[in-house]
Amino acid sequence: MTNQQISSNRLDEKEHAKVEKSNDVRDLFKNKFFQTILVSNVLLQIGIWVRNFALLMFVTDQTNNDPFAVGLMGFVEFLPIFIFSFIGGTFADRWKPRLTMIRCDYLSAVSVLVVLITLKLGSWHMVYLATFLSAILSQFSQPSAMKLFKQHIKPAQLQQAMAFFQSLMAIFMVVGPSLGVITYQRFGIEISIGVMGVAFLLSAIVLYRIPKDKEVKQEKPTKGQFWSELSAGFQYVWRSPMLKSLGGAFALAGIAVGIVQTLSIFVVMERLEQPKQFLQYMLMVNGVAMLVGGALVMTLAKKVSPQKLLALGMLISSLTMIGIGWSTSVPLTLALQFISGLGFPCIQIGISTLILQSTEEKYVGRVNGVLSPMFVGMMVIMTLVAGQLKVYFPLVSIYSIAGIMMFAGMSLIVPLFKYRPSVMMEQR
Repeated sequence: MTNQQISSNRLDEKEHAKVEKSNDVRDLFKNKFFQTILVSNVLLQIGIWVRNFALLMFVTDQTNNDPFAVGLMGFVEFLPIFIFSFIGGTFADRWKPRLTMIRCDYLSAVSVLVVLITLKLGSWHMVYLATFLSAILSQFSQPSAMKLFKQHIKPAQLQQAMAFFQSLMAIFMVVGPSLGVITYQRFGIEISIGVMGVAFLLSAIVLYRIPKDKEVKQEKPTKGQFWSELSAGFQYVWRSPMLKSLGGAFALAGIAVGIVQTLSIFVVMERLEQPKQFLQYMLMVNGVAMLVGGALVMTLAKKVSPQKLLALGMLISSLTMIGIGWSTSVPLTLALQFISGLGFPCIQIGISTLILQSTEEKYVGRVNGVLSPMFVGMMVIMTLVAGQLKVYFPLVSIYSIAGIMMFAGMSLIVPLFKYRPSVMMEQR
């Protein structure tokens, strides 16, 4: 075969790969479930970000920036993850996922209406209830959404689908805070709450486009069956080398992220010697990078395994955490923030894909319910501890420890490179 023929064959292979990739993307967007879940998520993100920032600004206005009142908003948002994540995941495996999501969105809209009525009657403290109830319902809705991804997306397209989903989340991480603040400042708290309610209601209506849940004959629940199912979820994770390693990586990543999120304001003021308002620019740079990172992952989705994608993201986060802690240069810190943002979609997409590919459909909700609190739990604990660490240790040392923790989490994933998720399920 001549060099010209070899070159021609290579070109044909590249063209074939391009066509195949284009067809995959087209098929994904022709998927009725995927179209619907994207539109629903846009509406939910609008409601969530208006809730997070409009209510936060309202509370600061009502309490004259009282730190306890502001901190309580975060507390009522994260507390349900500890209490209801295991429960929500277990019931998500028992209930019909499509119907569960629709009901959760309807209930969120109703809770917002109740808060609006109480505001009219003069009781503003009910805004905490809106956040609390919305956070509870999300613990039932999120694992149900994961089950639907497992049902309606082809295994070969899961990572690509998650990349699109993550990119959408990244867009709202950039525009969401401004959306919440502008809505509150221009229209006030009542209109802001109305926007939340309408967004949740429209999301519920849109979800009716998803194909109806499969009818599965279930035995009548017996006394103690719930606890038996919950225990089975923990055992399922423990028996899986993939999921067990993911749990350890989750916990270590939560420690690192909790430290960094809490102390980033001190990096701005002490290491960079900038006013605290400069933090918003660091977050914007990070958000833009997440968009770019999500787009890059879409191109790599079929070439890189989710294990390697996750490990790459954690390695990038580890190195940039250490670099940001040591840096005293504004341009260098912003560059590191950008690089860190590129790695974040790798972590999110890698985790979601691994959970879906490594878990049988009937256990998806419980696995999600077991693993999520490991990350959030350690993050919240370190949010409380990080302030005390700052009293006794220099910022450089604390950020270096956070980076080492993230690296340790990454090291738990590396031994899994040789496995494919389908093989891990067979080994159970």
